[in-house]
Amino acid sequence: MFLTGRQISPDGPAVVSPPMKLGDVANPQPPEWPRPLAGITVLAAEQMQALPYATQLLGRLGADIIKVEHPTSGDSGRGALPAMTDPEGRPVGATFLRNNLGKRSVGLDLKSARGRELFVELAGTVDVVAENFKAGTMARLGLGYDDLVGRYPALVYVSVSGFGNLGDSPYADWPAYAMVPEAMSGLYDFSRRGDEPPRVIPAGGLGDISSGLFAVIGILTALRHRDVTGTGQHVDIAMLDAMVSMADIVPNLWSLGQRPTDDPSGVMGSFRAADGWFVMQVVREHQFTALANLIGMPGWLTDERLSSRAGWGRHLESVIRPAVESWAAGRTRVEVCDAIGRAGIPAGPVYTAPEVIADPHVEARHMIVEMPRSDDVDTPVLIPGNPVKMSRLQEGPETRVPWVGEHTDEVLRERLGLDEHELSALRGAGVTPA
Repeated sequence: MFLTGRQISPDGPAVVSPPMKLGDVANPQPPEWPRPLAGITVLAAEQMQALPYATQLLGRLGADIIKVEHPTSGDSGRGALPAMTDPEGRPVGATFLRNNLGKRSVGLDLKSARGRELFVELAGTVDVVAENFKAGTMARLGLGYDDLVGRYPALVYVSVSGFGNLGDSPYADWPAYAMVPEAMSGLYDFSRRGDEPPRVIPAGGLGDISSGLFAVIGILTALRHRDVTGTGQHVDIAMLDAMVSMADIVPNLWSLGQRPTDDPSGVMGSFRAADGWFVMQVVREHQFTALANLIGMPGWLTDERLSSRAGWGRHLESVIRPAVESWAAGRTRVEVCDAIGRAGIPAGPVYTAPEVIADPHVEARHMIVEMPRSDDVDTPVLIPGNPVKMSRLQEGPETRVPWVGEHTDEVLRERLGLDEHELSALRGAGVTPA
C-alpha cells in the first residue's frame, strides 16, 4: 500500500513520532562486527562543507575524525546562517551543524610554528590527513603532501579544492564555493531558456556534496591500496572535476547534438494537483502510452504531433500539461503519484520542508537526527541522518557537534603524550584554545 504520510501543519514540523535523538540506536541488537572503519583515524584540517561532509560520512562508518580548527574562531562554517549559539555564546551555523556530528575538535593555530609542529606530529599518529583549503595553502604552511610523505610513507593524504592541487589548472588560485564549479560545469547555462540569466540551482551545495562523495571514494580506495602495498598516496579532488562528472548533460548531450535552446525531449517537469505540485518523467514510448491511457487521452496515441519524444516536449505546455493537470485536479499529490507509479511512470510529490521532516519514509529510514539546542531554545535542530544503510551496521548512536577546540587537550594527551604543563604552555601562547 502506498504510504500517505502523516498530517502536518504548514506552519511547522508537527512530527507525530519523533526522529532519532542523539544517543539513540535504531537496531539495538549487538552488532556482530565493529563498524567497518573502526580503527581508522582521520586528521582533518577542514572548513565549510565539501570535506566536512565527507569526513562525517566516514565517522558514521566508524572512523575517528579529529577536526582541526582555528583555536578561537573555529571552522568558518560555524558562522553560516541561520545559526544557534554554543554554551559560550559563539555562533554554530547550519552548515557546521549539518556536517560535523560525532567529531572531535582540536583547536590549533596553524599560522604559528608550534601549531604546525603539532599538526605534523599528529599526522604521524593517524591513517588519513585531509584538508580543503585553497590549492597550495597547506604546502605554503609546510603541511602539504610532499612535506609529510617522506616522514610518513604510509599516510593517505586527501585534498579537496575548487580546481585541484595536482596538474596545472589555470584557475588554481581561485577560491571556490559550490556555485562556482556548478556554474563552470555548464549546468546553469544548459538549464536556462532564451535570454534569461543563469540561475543558481538550489541543490544544497551540489558542488560541495559531490566533491565530498568523491573524496570518500578516494579515501577508501587509497586505504585499500595501502593495505595491499603498505604505502599511502595523495588523493586530489577538484570540485570542478566532480561537477563535470556529475553534469553529464553538458558534454554528453552536447556531443550528441542537443543544445540548451532545443525543445525538451520527453515529458519532464512539475505539474499541479489538488494539494500542490508533483513531478513526472515520461521518456519512453511505453510510458507515454501508459500516461495517455491512465488520464483518458487515448487520442494522443494517434496524434501526429505526439508521435515522437521531441513532439511530447514541443507540445508539453499546449497539449500535455492541460490534460494532466485537469486529470490531477481532483486528486492529491500522493494519489496522483500512486496512480502514475502503478502505471510504471516515475513520479513523486514536491514536498515542503515540514512535509519532508514528517514523511514516513524519512522516519522509517532514520534520516533525521534531533539535536537539542545549547542556547535555551526548546525547538531542536534537525540534522540529516546517515544515508549509508548496511544490514550489519548499527544505526547510531550519534553524538553532537563539537564546540571549538573542545577535545584539544584530550587528543594531545592521547596521541602525543603531552602533560598538563605542556598543555598549559600551549594555551598561554595562543596555539590552542585558552
